[in-house]
Amino acid sequence: MSSVPVSDRKKVTLQTLQAKKEHGEPITMLTAYDYATASALDQAGVDAILVGDSLGMVVLGYANTLPVTMDEMLHHCRAVARGAQRPHLVGDMPFMSYQATPAEAVHNAGRFLKEAGMEAVKLEGGCEMAGTIAAIVDAGIPVMGHLGLTPQSIHKLGGYRSQGKSTAAARRLVEDAQRLEDAGCYALVLEFIPGRLAELISRRLTIPTIGIGAGAGCDGQVLVAHDMLGLFDRFTPKFVKRYACLHDEMQRAFAEYIADVSARQFPAAEHTQTMTDEAYQALVEELEAEPAVPEAE
Repeated sequence: MSSVPVSDRKKVTLQTLQAKKEHGEPITMLTAYDYATASALDQAGVDAILVGDSLGMVVLGYANTLPVTMDEMLHHCRAVARGAQRPHLVGDMPFMSYQATPAEAVHNAGRFLKEAGMEAVKLEGGCEMAGTIAAIVDAGIPVMGHLGLTPQSIHKLGGYRSQGKSTAAARRLVEDAQRLEDAGCYALVLEFIPGRLAELISRRLTIPTIGIGAGAGCDGQVLVAHDMLGLFDRFTPKFVKRYACLHDEMQRAFAEYIADVSARQFPAAEHTQTMTDEAYQALVEELEAEPAVPEAE
């Protein structure tokens, strides 16, 4: 089991991520939604943590990400911020927290930094979001963009489907990516698009790209932690590599606990607190000496 040495625990910043792109060093990013996971990711040495609105599905059990609220996002962001000191921390802006007006977007983005300990925000959308992104950046808040499969537009896209396969669709993504960089994004998530298209975009941009289901040509990679750990049992995206099957392991452990309790094998003597024979005997004698409590009629 590897971890980052204490001597190499320098805080990851925007400049760190940019330098990794310029030096051809892959950026590592994973999601987290709680203190324990964030702490484990910190100790493992991940570069960046995204508190994604995917928590709506993998933690809160919603059918998609659309119901997630600002309060829910801020709650989980605070927990992650308490658990991770070294990684760069990004909060995902939930549906309708930034689409209405730039002013509302700036206000909500600021809450991620002011109230929840995040260091940047992520939002979905292409050219249509450029003005909003510029306003947030002008307010001093770093913005990570997100193109390709954008889950908050799931109904518009017609489902969780690969994007950018046609020449026209690919051209739009190339143009969107450049527009988001021009608007001030410091990095860009590319989700579920052809690998050669993601590599082309990555070469054309000066800012880092973070791929998810977009091939190895991006400057970094991100996955939903619950997917790669096998914790989310409803489905696993085909672009995910499972590094563990923790849902099955949890189910096994729970079943073993239930069996032990049912058979009175837990708690055993080693799990039970003791008291001396003298203290116990004295208690019994005191109780026996007390007058009996009359039964209620």
